[in-house]
Amino acid sequence: MTLEILTPDKKVFEGEATSVILPGTLGSFEILNNHAPIISTLNDGKLVVREGGKEDTFFIKGGVVEALNNKVTVLAEGITHK
Repeated sequence: MTLEILTPDKKVFEGEATSVILPGTLGSFEILNNHAPIISTLNDGKLVVREGGKEDTFFIKGGVVEALNNKVTVLAEGITHK
């Protein structure tokens, strides 16, 4: 699936991912390929991107996520890369 991570100032990440783990308001959750459409709010916390055995970690400061047709868009208020 395609993943885009954006903040108000810049695009932080754009690429392919096999899974994304997000800090949801009601708890952490994972989005995989062919996930049902979803829009969710995000808390401050760890966002993990997995692709082909590699793992990339970001720390986000709140936001929202939308998954639709194997495209995941994360709009974060702020972000730091580990």
